[in-house]
Amino acid sequence: MSPRLVLRTPERSDEDEFLTRMQASRRLHQPWLYPPLTRESYRAYLERIAGDRHEGFLACRGEDSAMVGWLNVSEIVRGPFQSAYLGYGAVVPFHGQGYMSEALKLVVRHAFTTMRLHRLEANIQPSNHSSIALVKRCGFEREGYSPRYLKIGGRWRDHERWAIRAD
Repeated sequence: MSPRLVLRTPERSDEDEFLTRMQASRRLHQPWLYPPLTRESYRAYLERIAGDRHEGFLACRGEDSAMVGWLNVSEIVRGPFQSAYLGYGAVVPFHGQGYMSEALKLVVRHAFTTMRLHRLEANIQPSNHSSIALVKRCGFEREGYSPRYLKIGGRWRDHERWAIRAD
C-alpha cells in the first residue's frame, strides 16, 4: 500500500504537468500568489531551488503520483538565525481535501530535522482565509501584521506574519 501523499523535488520532467496544473489553478491562486506559468519561469524556478538558499517540493498522491500542490522553503539563512520563508499552493481539483495540511506538516518536519532550521515564516495576505486556516491547523502562530510587505501581482500587499519554531 502506498502512502496517501509523497513529497519530492520538482524536476524538468515535471514541467508539463506543473504548468498545466498552475494554469488550471489560476483562479484558486490569484490574487495571493503567482506561480510559474511558462516554460521559462518554471526552468528559472528549478534553477532557484537547486541553490543553497531554496528547497522546492511537489506534493503528489501516493496512489497515482498526481501533483496536488507545491511548497517552497526559501531565503534560507544559516548561522544564529536558522530560519526560512515558506510558500505553497494547492492545485485544482485537489484543493480542500486535506492534502496541503499533510504536505505542510511533512515540510515542517523536514525543515526542523533534515534542514535543522529553527524557524519557518509564512507571510499571508489577510483575505486569504484558506491559507491562514492551513497554517493554524499546522501549528503556526500569528506574530504580526506588515503593511505593504510584499509585491504580489504588481501591487504592494499587506501580509500577516505566521511562524512556527522547532522548539
